[in-house]
Amino acid sequence: MRIPVKYNFRSLMVRRVSTFMTVMGIGLTVGIVVVLLAMIRGLDLTFTETGDDLNLVIVRKGAESEVTSYFAPNAYDLVRYLPGVVRDTGNEPLAVGEIVVVINLPRKDGGESNIAVRGTSEKSFLLRPEVQIVAGRKFRPGVRELIVSRSLLERVEGLDVGSEIELHGVPWTVVGLFDAGSSAYASEIWTGYTDVAQTWQRPVYSSLLLRAESAEAAESIKRRVSEDQRIQLDAFTQKEFFSNQTVSSVGLKVLATLVAVIMGVGSCFAVMNMMYGQVMSRRQEIATLRALGFRRRHIVSSFLVEALILSFFGGLTGCLLGSLFHGYSAGTSNLMSFSEIVFNFRVTPEVLSAGLAYALVVGLFGGFLPARQAATVRLAEILRQ
Repeated sequence: MRIPVKYNFRSLMVRRVSTFMTVMGIGLTVGIVVVLLAMIRGLDLTFTETGDDLNLVIVRKGAESEVTSYFAPNAYDLVRYLPGVVRDTGNEPLAVGEIVVVINLPRKDGGESNIAVRGTSEKSFLLRPEVQIVAGRKFRPGVRELIVSRSLLERVEGLDVGSEIELHGVPWTVVGLFDAGSSAYASEIWTGYTDVAQTWQRPVYSSLLLRAESAEAAESIKRRVSEDQRIQLDAFTQKEFFSNQTVSSVGLKVLATLVAVIMGVGSCFAVMNMMYGQVMSRRQEIATLRALGFRRRHIVSSFLVEALILSFFGGLTGCLLGSLFHGYSAGTSNLMSFSEIVFNFRVTPEVLSAGLAYALVVGLFGGFLPARQAATVRLAEILRQ
């Protein structure tokens, strides 16, 4: 015969103040953990959700990002005419050679950020349909015109449409605003390839982007590019290339784990303190339960259930608090490209499940020792008091 769960609920309701304080303490801890997990999840998804498996990014062998990659323009023609590359309406290969440089601009909240400037062409919009102009117009190559991500406009000074900024000692005009969704391109400024190459005096490419006709064609192109000793390049699917950059979140993951462990220990002590108080104030109840025939294991399981109930409602409270940060925009440094990456906090079902599981683990560890003590209460000792 087990102790009914309604006994635990009634015990918690009788001690409303201590129950409420413990639930809120666990809730605040879980809320912080959920926010940290949402931050990491948002940063990871910014990379893993960028691109298409039929789009190939081609960079110099050994390069970890476009910023650290460079190669001669003649490789462009060698690669884009490979069999299996999609042709556009003019029967030209659907491929674009690009150059990426990093600049330093002031943030609206103070300080400065490293921003990636991508020198590209009109074909880039065909290969990246997620990028849409939302204000102004597209840049014209050769006249130093820029288009800016809407996410950057919210964080960086002087990027309004129509404004003029100085990059590398020369003036540029912002002519458009684009939305790249939650992709990695939402952290960039775009302009013409020749404008960047001439201004920075770098007549090279950082990367090539092309579209394959099929998955089989993509594998064939990747193999032929990597085996061609003349060009010394590597090819990756767009998703592979950006997924490899999730290393940028390693530091945040370590920080989140450390914070979660430290706060989890504190929450365990909070649950433990309350449950020890419950044991001390309910010694007669516990002894009566033993006299009615309930075994020690029933007492232990009952107190553990009570601790888990506390932690469950604390976990729900924390998940609700953490959900308030869903969609919050932030930025951090991309360790691969040394530029800022803008991302949104993502409170996904996986994040909420992890937060709730975290709360239950806290309740389990916090309630175990008090539950064991409760099982040692004897009726004879109570009667002698």
